[in-house]
Amino acid sequence: MTLFAKQSIKQTTLKQKVMSGALAGVLMTSLGVAAPMIALTQSATAAPADNLTAAKRLNKLLTNTKSMTANFSQTTKGASSGTFTGTMSVERPNNFRWETKSPSEQLIVANGNSMWVYDKDLEQATKQNVDSQVGNTPALLLSGDPSKIDQNFKITQPYSNKNYYVLYPKSDSATFKSLSMSFSGGKPVMMVLNDSLGQTTSIKFSNIKLNPSINSSQFKFNPPKGVDVINQ
Repeated sequence: MTLFAKQSIKQTTLKQKVMSGALAGVLMTSLGVAAPMIALTQSATAAPADNLTAAKRLNKLLTNTKSMTANFSQTTKGASSGTFTGTMSVERPNNFRWETKSPSEQLIVANGNSMWVYDKDLEQATKQNVDSQVGNTPALLLSGDPSKIDQNFKITQPYSNKNYYVLYPKSDSATFKSLSMSFSGGKPVMMVLNDSLGQTTSIKFSNIKLNPSINSSQFKFNPPKGVDVINQ
């Protein structure tokens, strides 16, 4: 690969990594249970739920998701606009695999201790500490303690009769400003993430399988021979 070609690929890949890094932090610790925002029909009689009730309802939905596999379509609008498609797998506690297949290939794998970001075209693998990458994300949604969740996030349910939630982190160190989550039939189907870069990223999940058995090898990563490894 020529130096010019590699630099061009690097520019494209870095934009993708900016998006995926923020998403990985959110999705990994919430076990990818976030989904794109479903179009809602407003109803004058559908009053919003109070924050504690919303937290309890969302926690129940998340608790029922022990593992999940799905295809995804991720679209970002902002400085790093673009659409990416691929597959994902998540499993409690904190096992995460996010594999982008088009238009370029990128793999994010995490197992609770470390997270790998592998750019195939760039021939580069970055290893990051989960704590430093994730920061203040919806990990507490899995705690089973709605009052504790409410201390760290403002969780809203705009329409009490719809499984659609909007989260606002109270910490300034959070990797996102707001996260909208929608469920259909108990399954997370869509997510809309507004990040600290001023970008809006929507993720739509399809071919969703809830609580399947997933081989542990899906959450392990060994850098291929000849790949540049960067530790952060």
